[in-house]
Amino acid sequence: MNQYSEIVSQATQADRADFYKRTYLHVALAILAFMVVESFLLQLVPGEIISMMFGGKFVWLFIIGLFWLGSFIANKFAFSLSRSAQYFGLGLYVMLEAIIFLPVLYIAASYTGGDVIMQAGIITLSMFGGLTALVFMSGYDFSFMRTGIIIGGFISLGLIVGGAIFGFNLGLWFSVGMVVLASASILYQTSQIKDTYTTDQYVGAALQIFASVMLLFWYILRILMSRRD
Repeated sequence: MNQYSEIVSQATQADRADFYKRTYLHVALAILAFMVVESFLLQLVPGEIISMMFGGKFVWLFIIGLFWLGSFIANKFAFSLSRSAQYFGLGLYVMLEAIIFLPVLYIAASYTGGDVIMQAGIITLSMFGGLTALVFMSGYDFSFMRTGIIIGGFISLGLIVGGAIFGFNLGLWFSVGMVVLASASILYQTSQIKDTYTTDQYVGAALQIFASVMLLFWYILRILMSRRD
């Protein structure tokens, strides 16, 4: 953060516009980088190794644990003072998402047809665009959602871990609930970038929004895949 940075909501109109442009450009680049990395991983990583990622409950729990630890580290870097460290944090998070998505995209491509991935992507981007427009056009403050998102996140994490350990299927309604949680997170994060971020924190802001978009994509994909079973 440099000495001339200021809260986005208090910045000039030109500085706000520049911040939003940089933030959403970085979100778009993160999504593009995810697609490129995921394509390489699906081609290079043998199917047997991918199957091992979700074949054992403790293996998947280990991967989830590494993902959460890596996400914490990536966020720390993305909001550091060094611009190069910020980009390292965003790049690290993109790589983590590509790894955690590898099994579900492998299944989607192999057993349900690649078209379901495209459908999930279109639905996700459409919902993301609509939620983002709602925040900016309404001017409403969605910061009140923070407590509900935190509680919902802990509950969902507990259910995911419990399902992995005890082998029960969380089912369609859990995925629907997670779509609602991810949508609320997008509303909250979009509201936050206007009111609490400074004008030089566009890389960190992009990471936060990218994370919510990927969560939304994951569960929309799961819902579409369940309809193909």
